This record gives sequence, structure tokens and C-alpha cells, in this order.
Amino acid sequence: MSGNGVRKTAILLMHCPDQSGIVAAVTDFITVNKGNIIYLDQHVDHVEGVFFMRIEWELCEFIVPDDKIEEYFHTLYAQKYKMYFRLYFNDYKPKMALFVSKMSHCLFDILARYTAGEWNVEIPLIISNHSDLESVAERFGIDYHIFPVTKDTKDEQEAKELNLLREREIDFIVLARYMQVISENFLKHYPNKVINIHHSFLPAFIGAKPYHAAYERGVKLIGATGHYVTTDLDAGPIIEQDIVRISHKDTIENLVHKGQDLEKIVLSRSIEKHIERKILTYKNKTVIFS
Repeated sequence: MSGNGVRKTAILLMHCPDQSGIVAAVTDFITVNKGNIIYLDQHVDHVEGVFFMRIEWELCEFIVPDDKIEEYFHTLYAQKYKMYFRLYFNDYKPKMALFVSKMSHCLFDILARYTAGEWNVEIPLIISNHSDLESVAERFGIDYHIFPVTKDTKDEQEAKELNLLREREIDFIVLARYMQVISENFLKHYPNKVINIHHSFLPAFIGAKPYHAAYERGVKLIGATGHYVTTDLDAGPIIEQDIVRISHKDTIENLVHKGQDLEKIVLSRSIEKHIERKILTYKNKTVIFS
């Protein structure tokens, strides 16, 4: 039992070649060792022939020590079924770093949810390439670090950012409208651990003024996309998407307002799924468990 009265659980996310007996084997491992299963969801990609599963169980009477579960599971099951898996514990609070530039709507939304205690997460720091939002960080009592980025200083500044992230033991990063391209070298340190919000329903209108382009085309829907960042710009595994209807009556200002509201919602949903360990990535797609 954790300090807040929540029972400690283990969460297993896994995928492997589809074959019979996987669910029985995994559930048997848990029940034989006196674990109480409280969540099980699975999916089979019949085209790829891949089995995906998320399972969570209570540890209060589990026989296997916490620090041995991963080793036991790998030896007894993962090798046999050629599984890729990750093990998490619900009493660990992941550390999230926020990257911002000048736009504040996503930052305010995230910090409001964080302050309200909606997420089991810590935000030790905010990194930016500008000073514009430093007062926001101060208001919420979060360290704010400025790393001005130019074409000539990008490699040097990213190296400093990575050192800081390592020092603060950051688990994952959220780009809350951070207007810089993240390098391949940087992403190697955080594979499928950098979440971005894209101001369109991908693939869609590109460029710095997507709502102006949408307005000129007379579109009836605008959207937003939360995704993991890869070296292929705006083409990483998609976590969450949503849309809002618009009409000929909407001005550009209305589109911007509706679009920014949508960005906040989609980004927050993406963050929540990541924190709750509800996402499995495979190739360039995600399986999102309920």
C-alpha cells in the first residue's frame, strides 16, 4: 500500500509474434505467485501477426520481489515467446520536462492539470529557447532554463540540454509548442519519449500559419495531433487526434482560438496515456489501451 492509500501494482506492456498460450502463460505467472490481476487488455494485428497486451496486477501478496520480477519474467516467458516487454510500477512518479518557445496555451493547460494533481507525474524543469514564458514558470515554482538555439549553436545547446535532463533524471519530454526541430542525436537518448502536439490533423496543412491556410481553403474541420517525435518530421507514431467543426462564419481569429483549445486537449490526452502506461509502439504505429 502506497502512502496515498493506493495499492501498489505492476504494469506489464508487451508484444510478440502471435501464437497460442500467451495469455494463459502470463496470467499463470501472476496468479501462481499470488498476484491479483486488476486489468488485462489485448490486441492482435492479424496483418503483422503480432500480439499486444497490457496487464496490471496488485503486489501486496505477490511472492516475487519487485526487483526480481523483470528478471524472472524474461527468463521464464520472454525468451520462450520472443517477447519485447516493459515493466512499470504505479508507485513510481515519472519526471517530465517541458520544452516551450513563445506560445503559452499548452503550457498553462499542462501546469493547471499538474497543479490540480490530475497526473501522477513530476515536472522538475522547463526548457526554452526564449525568455518569454519564464514568468509562467516562476508563478508555478518550476525551474526555467533558457538555451538560445541558432543554426551554429544547435549541437552545443542540445548537448547542454541533454546534460541537464540527465542530471534531473528526466524520463520523458513534452514539446508544448516548442518551435525547434529536435536532432537525431537528441532523439537517440529519448526514443518514443518525446511527445509533440501538431497544430493539424496529420497529414494536413503545413507551415507556420496552418489556420490561415485552412481558412483560405474553406475547410469544415480542423484538427490536432499528438505524436511521438522521430527523425522523420511530424511523422512519428500518433498517440491522439481530434477535430472540431467550423464553418464559413468562422474568422481566422476564431479558427486560431478553436485550434488552440483543441491542441491543449489533444496534448493533455497524449501525456495522460503516456503517464498511465497505456501506449505500446510498434514500428511507426501505436496501440492505445483503454
